[in-house]
Amino acid sequence: MDDLSSLYDQLAPDERALADWQMRWWQTRRPHQIPPEGDWTIWLMLAGRGAGKTRTAAEMLGAWAATQPKTRWLVSAPTYGDLISVCFEGDSGLLNSVPHELIERTASGSLWNKGDVEITLKNGSLIKGITAEKPERFRGPQFHGGWLDELAAWQRAVEAFDLLMFGMRLGQRPRLICTTTPKPNQIVRQLLAREKKDVSVTRATTYDNIDNLAPTFREQILQYEGTTIGRQEIYAEVISPEEMGVIRKSWIKMWPHDRAIPELDYIVMSLDTAFTEETGSTAKKGKSSADYTACVVWGVFTASSGKRSIILLDCWQERLGFPELIDRTKRELKAVYAPREKALFKPLIGPAYMEDSGRKPDILLIEDKGSGISLRQALAKEGVISAPYNPGRARKLDRLHAISPLFASGHIWVVESDKTLGHAKSWAQPLIEQLCTFSGEGSIPHDDLMDAAVQGLRYLADRDMIATTKREPDPEAAREPRPKGNPYAV
Repeated sequence: MDDLSSLYDQLAPDERALADWQMRWWQTRRPHQIPPEGDWTIWLMLAGRGAGKTRTAAEMLGAWAATQPKTRWLVSAPTYGDLISVCFEGDSGLLNSVPHELIERTASGSLWNKGDVEITLKNGSLIKGITAEKPERFRGPQFHGGWLDELAAWQRAVEAFDLLMFGMRLGQRPRLICTTTPKPNQIVRQLLAREKKDVSVTRATTYDNIDNLAPTFREQILQYEGTTIGRQEIYAEVISPEEMGVIRKSWIKMWPHDRAIPELDYIVMSLDTAFTEETGSTAKKGKSSADYTACVVWGVFTASSGKRSIILLDCWQERLGFPELIDRTKRELKAVYAPREKALFKPLIGPAYMEDSGRKPDILLIEDKGSGISLRQALAKEGVISAPYNPGRARKLDRLHAISPLFASGHIWVVESDKTLGHAKSWAQPLIEQLCTFSGEGSIPHDDLMDAAVQGLRYLADRDMIATTKREPDPEAAREPRPKGNPYAV
């Protein structure tokens, strides 16, 4: 013990500040704030509100920079304001974690260069802040590692993450700490899929740090105990994305696999095309990868209760050139839906089924803009008539909200898989995933099936073939006889 005291007394002031800082943090940190063991590249810390994730990352990144001379470290956050007020100047930020004795002051005597968002340490290390709002800013700079704060809240998370990872190229083993209250978005799902490979995932709840939180905060956030948002914001649980979107998977009804498809009153075939009129390519302008042409077929039927409902009959997405799309569309229009019924009399030759049993699509719906216009014109020349659909200026999210009552009120059915009971047929899964996880432009890689599905449902609702927000007519009231006599007589 005396030897340690002697060594401590011999330390330079900055070395002593470093030792005091590290010892203080090691003694006060909680178990969930200790870095995971193992050979990881990314530490994904999923934590509830107030769990101490900001303090953890600031302490860890500061220690990396302070103990590794002449290194470069990145800090990024959803917005410039978050970067300044939380990561650098916040109560748990870097300037309140790293001892000031270790920081090289600027010419003006300030602890940091706020304009360039930089802290320079006396050992030559640099901590650089770059906002995630402009992913292009990640091109060029290179680092030994970094801290990404509230990654799930980044607007262009996947693009920004991919670009900054190209800058993690200094030293022997660049490492990142990603701290966030989880959301079931694309970037979080991608990192979770890499768990036990190069990503180490730890979780912490609000309760893990409850003693350090203000009583008023405790009262406010804990009122969400037992709710879905509470599971996410308090317990850092990654809720199934298909139960967090505008459309919830639990709203979609399963049509038993061993039950015959109902007699259909009307069928709409809805197409969302992806080739461009100018090039004939399957890629949309400005897209880094080709989008799909998507087709969704909805059937309207009347249940035994008299309630009008809709069942998903078919859906597919493929990357098709213009000639292929024309041929595919004509072929799909010949499809017959619903099981064929046996004929009253067995024919002498041929199958014992009625030739016209079942139903073909009653209408082909194509969006009335861009490539959709070209497809409609080409089909018209071959005698195939289609109906235009014009969404106006409505955003995709607004259109999805508009038809969400159909799902919430139990109007929408999909056919159950005969292999996995309780789940939809495998061909319907991509559509269900898009419908239930879309939360705005860029929230999912492709939304073509969703566009086609919403287009078809909106058409049916606009023509009163199915009710969204209006009360359906009472079938019993419709059977009441009209009063006799002239209603206008005195």
